[in-house]
Amino acid sequence: MSEALKSKIAAVLNEPGCATNATKTDVLRKKGCTKQLTPGAAAGGCAFDGAMIALQPIVDVAHLVHAPAACWSNGWDNRSSASSGSELYRKGFTTDLSELDIVMGHGEKKLYRALREVIEAEAPAAVFVYATCVTALIGDDLDAVCKAATVKWGTPCIPVNVPGFAGSKNLGNKLGGEALLDHVIGTLEPETVTPYDVNIIGDYNLSGELWQVKPLLDKLGIRILGSIAGDARYRQVAMAHRAKVTMLVCSQALINVARKMQERYGIPYFEGSFYGISDTSQSLRRMCELLVDQGAPKDLLNRCEVLIAREEAKAWAALKPFRPKVAGRKVLLYTGGHKSWSVVSALQELGMEVVGTSMRKATANDRDRVIEIMGDDKHMYENMAPREMYQMLRDAGADVLLSGGRSQFVALKALVPWVDVNQEKHEPYAGYMGMVDLVRAIDRSVNNPMWADLRAPAPWDAPLTGSVVPAPSGACPVTGISAPMGRAPVLVPQQVAAAPLAPAAAPGLAAMTNSATDFEDC
Repeated sequence: MSEALKSKIAAVLNEPGCATNATKTDVLRKKGCTKQLTPGAAAGGCAFDGAMIALQPIVDVAHLVHAPAACWSNGWDNRSSASSGSELYRKGFTTDLSELDIVMGHGEKKLYRALREVIEAEAPAAVFVYATCVTALIGDDLDAVCKAATVKWGTPCIPVNVPGFAGSKNLGNKLGGEALLDHVIGTLEPETVTPYDVNIIGDYNLSGELWQVKPLLDKLGIRILGSIAGDARYRQVAMAHRAKVTMLVCSQALINVARKMQERYGIPYFEGSFYGISDTSQSLRRMCELLVDQGAPKDLLNRCEVLIAREEAKAWAALKPFRPKVAGRKVLLYTGGHKSWSVVSALQELGMEVVGTSMRKATANDRDRVIEIMGDDKHMYENMAPREMYQMLRDAGADVLLSGGRSQFVALKALVPWVDVNQEKHEPYAGYMGMVDLVRAIDRSVNNPMWADLRAPAPWDAPLTGSVVPAPSGACPVTGISAPMGRAPVLVPQQVAAAPLAPAAAPGLAAMTNSATDFEDC
């Protein structure tokens, strides 16, 4: 690992904006949150994976992975991040290094040629180039190659130095954000600026969730100037330094970006959530308050309250038919980050009981909010093994599991309905109407009539009722063979045909009728 990358990682891990770091001693803070990966740990996400998650939703950028094909190859539909325009981000580009390239030192030349091919074929707004374990170990200089390619073809080529062995997926999120701070943010100026310009960081527009929120901002006249990274364009990221306020959706991922933009450009930030009715309203209020503090007209606050009242009334009216169907149901929530508290709040608004929520990737602030919402920390869990999750579902009498796709089979084994609320989901649940969609999905799953059949005893396990046919006796009248153990097939005579077949219709078959002792009927 290069010295530059080591110093970058040390700075990222010593994040002053992180609530967890703020509670540590000076010695522990210098050590940061680093945790050495063990063989196989990349199955849960490495630094390279984290950077791709953070940056790939920038839709008009070509994402080129400098590595053997196995590191990436094809990224189509990586996270269900939706785009309203370009589909370039869904393609997988790789330099496909071979053993010969590595041994003979052809990596940098092959990367330069790959940049030329991508730029000529796709005409992207920019190319993000990702280092991986192999290319970091052999010492390929991404910065030099990207700088030369940018000068040669005029397309920004951004180096993202995130070899997988550097650390966890969360560290990769932050290193991806550092690449934006170093090479993208502040490089372009918007044609116009308004007092209503905001940045939204950490929302990835999964299944189009950002589109459920944007109409609310449009009604208030608020413009999303910078988006990192849901449905974002390269220009939006480059102009993000001119926004007035930043909303941070998931503080664990890109808090370093929000904090440094506040230090460099004076843009205040806050953490909010668009999951649930009350949290959506609170996020809109906080955004408008900060915009007014930054110089927006004060009537924005009144317009915000009018919008909230109208949208909340519409949402509760739409939820009215579903509330009796889900009220009192017990939910086990196994997700992470801000959803560990925002979804809890949303479910409790509907009268559902949360029997447990995971605290994976959650900050100290997230934990405090869960305690505030649920009253104590008894129902907070870290990583839960499948066996523990299964036992929790059975012991707590949970009616539904809300989690990611990897947990669905535990729910099926426990005969418990499952609803996907993680990044792979195909339904958006953000904003007011998103809450209606979430409750509709829970109702559709929990009240599906198939669960009654699935939990009922199998037909072959149910006791026999009614008359029982006596055991067969005797032997086959044709062969004379008795059945094993003295049990022989029963003679089941067939009815003789009422009339022979007409000779004209079936010549030669008129005299043939079913015999009462056909062998097939024994």
